[in-house]
Amino acid sequence: MWKSVASNALTLFIVILIALAALVAWGRNAFVAPGPLAQPICLQIERGASLSGVSRNLEERGAITDARIFRIGAEYADRADDLKFGSYMIPAAASMSDVLEAITASGRSTCGRDLNFRIGVTRSDVVLSELDLSTNDYVEVARFDAGANPFPPEYVEVADDPALVIRVTVAEGVTSWQVADALKKADFLTGSLETVPPEGSLAPGGYEPVRGTERGALIAEMTERQKTILAEAWASRAEGLPYDTPEEALIMASIIEKETAVPEERGRVASVFVNRLRQGMRLQTDPTVIYGITLGESVLGRGLRQSELRRETPWNTYVIDGLPPTPIANPGAEAIKAAMNPDTTDYLFFVADGTGGHAFAETLDEHNENVARWRAIEAAQGTEGETGVQGE
Repeated sequence: MWKSVASNALTLFIVILIALAALVAWGRNAFVAPGPLAQPICLQIERGASLSGVSRNLEERGAITDARIFRIGAEYADRADDLKFGSYMIPAAASMSDVLEAITASGRSTCGRDLNFRIGVTRSDVVLSELDLSTNDYVEVARFDAGANPFPPEYVEVADDPALVIRVTVAEGVTSWQVADALKKADFLTGSLETVPPEGSLAPGGYEPVRGTERGALIAEMTERQKTILAEAWASRAEGLPYDTPEEALIMASIIEKETAVPEERGRVASVFVNRLRQGMRLQTDPTVIYGITLGESVLGRGLRQSELRRETPWNTYVIDGLPPTPIANPGAEAIKAAMNPDTTDYLFFVADGTGGHAFAETLDEHNENVARWRAIEAAQGTEGETGVQGE
C-alpha cells in the first residue's frame, strides 16, 4: 500500500513539475513573442511610477497581453526597479521584452515633445518639435528666439508638461559670455549667474537638464566635461608641441575652432600655427583680432579694417608674439584633438578659397597667388574688405 501511495505521489510530483515547466516556457515565450500593438504608441512614465501601475497601463492600452507576465519578466531580468521617467515610443508588435528595454535602459525619452534650446555663434533660438508616430520623425511645431516675449502659444501650451524633453545644445566656437547670456533667458532654468565662466572652459555639445535645474549646475556640468576632454587629449598629445600646458593648448584649440568650419581642415590649420610658433613667426589670425574688439560679447558682423589689424590689444596676434592670453571661444573636442595632434606639414599660410574651406601654402609666393585668387572671388561677390587671410 505504501509503495502505491509513494508511487502515486511521485507521479503527481512529476506531473506538477512538468506543468510548472510548461507554464514557465509559456510565460517566457509570451514575454519575447511579438506584441498585440497594431500601431505605435507614446508611453509616458511619471516620476515615482510603479511597475504595477505601468504594467496595468500597458495592458489597458493594448501594448502587452498580460500585466502579470510583464511584471514577472521584469523581476526575473532584475529590472523591476529600473523604470526611467520620460516618454517612450512603443513600436507596433513590440514584445514585452522590447517594452521593458525601452522604459528601463537609457532613460532618454524617445517620444512626445522635444524642446531644443540652441546656443549658437550668431544667435540663440528654441525649437519645439513633436514625434510623428506614423513616420517616427520629429516635426517642428514652433521656432522662436531665446528669451522671446511673449512666448508663442505652442510653447506656452506644453511648457509645464512633465513629459517635455528639454535639451540645451551649445555650438562649437561660442564664447562663454554668449553661453551665460543665453542661459539667463532660459525660462526652464533657475538661479542666477553672477560671473561669466572663463573663456574656453565650457564644452560644446548637448545637455539634458530637467525643468528647475540651476544655471550654475548646468555651467558646472559643461565645465567638468571640458576638463575631462582637455585632460584626455593632453595625455595623448604629440611630442614637441610649442606649448607647455593644457591651458595653452586650449588657447590654440579655440583659434583652430574659429578659423575653420571644415572638420577635415582642423589638423592642417593646427599645423600652420604650430609651424609658425616653432619658427618664431606671429600667428596673424583674424579671429584673435576680432576677440580683442568684441571680447566675445557680440558678433563683429563685418570684415576687419586695416586700423583694427594694427590696433594693440592683448589678443591681436598681428601685433603680439606667440599665443594670446586666453582662449577666444569654447572649442569642441575635435578642435582640441587637432591642437594636441596637428598634421605634419610645412604649411605656413592659408587663405579662404571661396568654397568654405582654405587654400594652404608653404611659401609666401604660393600664398600670394592664393590670396590673389581669393581677392578675385571677393570682387566677384562684392565682399571686398573681408580678409579671410591668415599670414599676410
